[in-house]
Amino acid sequence: MNIIFLLIVLLAFGFAGWHQLFWIPVEGQTAPIEAVSKAMVESSAGAVELAIGLVGVMTLFLGLVKIAEAGGMLTILARLIRPLMVRLFPEVPPEHPAMGAMILNMSANALGLGNAATPFGIRAMQELDKLNPQPGTATDAMALFLAINTSSVTLLPTGVIALRAAAGSLDPAGILPTTLFATMGSTVAAIGAAVFYRRFFPLKTSRKAAANHTAEPVAGGAEVNELPLTGYPLWVSLLALGAVAALIPLAIFFGRTISPWILPALMVFFLVFGFLRRVRVYEVFVEGAKEGFQVAVRIIPYLVAILVAVGMFRASGGLGAVVNWIGGWTAKVGLPAEALPMAIMRPLSGSGAYGILASIINDPAIGPDSYTGYLVSTLQGSTETTFYVMAVYFGAVQVRRIRHTLAAALTADLFGLIFAILACKFLFG
Repeated sequence: MNIIFLLIVLLAFGFAGWHQLFWIPVEGQTAPIEAVSKAMVESSAGAVELAIGLVGVMTLFLGLVKIAEAGGMLTILARLIRPLMVRLFPEVPPEHPAMGAMILNMSANALGLGNAATPFGIRAMQELDKLNPQPGTATDAMALFLAINTSSVTLLPTGVIALRAAAGSLDPAGILPTTLFATMGSTVAAIGAAVFYRRFFPLKTSRKAAANHTAEPVAGGAEVNELPLTGYPLWVSLLALGAVAALIPLAIFFGRTISPWILPALMVFFLVFGFLRRVRVYEVFVEGAKEGFQVAVRIIPYLVAILVAVGMFRASGGLGAVVNWIGGWTAKVGLPAEALPMAIMRPLSGSGAYGILASIINDPAIGPDSYTGYLVSTLQGSTETTFYVMAVYFGAVQVRRIRHTLAAALTADLFGLIFAILACKFLFG
């Protein structure tokens, strides 16, 4: 991200400087360098204003999610996922701590709890490494887990919905059907890619190493040990998965009709769910809302950095040049040139992609409710920061040979982009 940030700023300065050399002063027109300077100030101020507008919406959603978490929704999802997980990862013993951590990671991702998902993911990699016959080399289970992690099914992209609401969207939750479609498609692609690519990157496995493994307590994490040892029957998991899949055509064909109902219905559902689970809904909501305020404030520096860099690049004429250069080609397949920076940045940097998303949907010429606005919002909610996840997770266990992990993860990202375009073109194109 350091290189990307510096590169954008240098390109903006270079474009502006080049145009300044050949600029002929005209009354009423701003000099290129002056335009870049003005964009820097306006973008930094706009980033803070955006973050302040985001505070209220973010506190609302994180308060509701806190109620769901306190009511045990994470455990319910974990029970549903478990019968499928033991079949996806046959090399991992069903009661091994790695299995519990992976399940909790995916469940947290499904609820949009990115901050909660990361510790579970790191713990899962640490436990998977204990089953690794070749330390320093990614196992098939590690590669598959990373691929699924970068594309995991997302039921509630809270951060994106909050940002869309702060940007003045008339339908902030309109991305729920497109996000669900894109993430389910990319997850299937991730599993298929990981299984397919691993035959080209063989790893000598040792059953003896796994058989002799003795599960050790997970340091500093009671959450994994609290995971129920048994999940729901397989038919229950398949039925739940079928119900989620059935939501896709329902949402696609009736999305515009039901989308205004989504946010009020979610609030009622979370409150009633928490109340029935004997959660003190008001106190827990306030606790989660406090976290939402902290999150909104914490992202201000990231928004300022990216929005200033993008604003400089746009004011310098560099973004327009890129749009004119390749925009015509990508637009033919449903990817507008304005959305290209988002598609490129998303696998590289989560904060960078978030900032670019904010700059796009807050652009008066685009807005959050245009096709481009829906597409970039779906991309943010349906894909993960591939390189960041790989760096953090593999770095935690000092894995240097990643084998087919990157290929599988990027394949999932590509299919996530394809499915996002298909869904958005059908609903909003």
